[in-house]
Amino acid sequence: MIDDLKNEMKLEFISKAKNEAFARITVAAFVSQLDPTIEELADIKTAVSEAVTNCIIHGYEDKQGIVKIVGRLKENEIILEISDKGKGIENIDIAKEPLYTTRPNLERSGMGFTIMESFMDHIEIESIVGLGTKITMSKKIKPKIETEEEDFQMMTKD
Repeated sequence: MIDDLKNEMKLEFISKAKNEAFARITVAAFVSQLDPTIEELADIKTAVSEAVTNCIIHGYEDKQGIVKIVGRLKENEIILEISDKGKGIENIDIAKEPLYTTRPNLERSGMGFTIMESFMDHIEIESIVGLGTKITMSKKIKPKIETEEEDFQMMTKD
């Protein structure tokens, strides 16, 4: 498995809201090795933001814990595991429904999983009540040649 990896990183931080930006920027710097487009980078940063925010707000609620991110770069893909050792999710299918939230008192929209699914190619959620949650998500980065050809075709369309 390590043979097909281009690179790997591990990051752990306390579940404080101010660390969400730190996580997003760190993952963006890491994935920059694959030379993503601005749009691909924005998608990844948004998905990371949603996953980390879920760990902080829902996983640990009103207490602190550790959020862990493992990032792996393969040929043209980033694979991210974002996990907590918080309270876990009782019913993943219900939690994935748009606008569902366990914290209606907060100004959150309940769209975290929907956003992650929209911006990443693949997302998998594993959770055990009382032990925590792990979200694994991946996104393929288009090679620059493909991107440049698509841009050229868009510019030359009538």
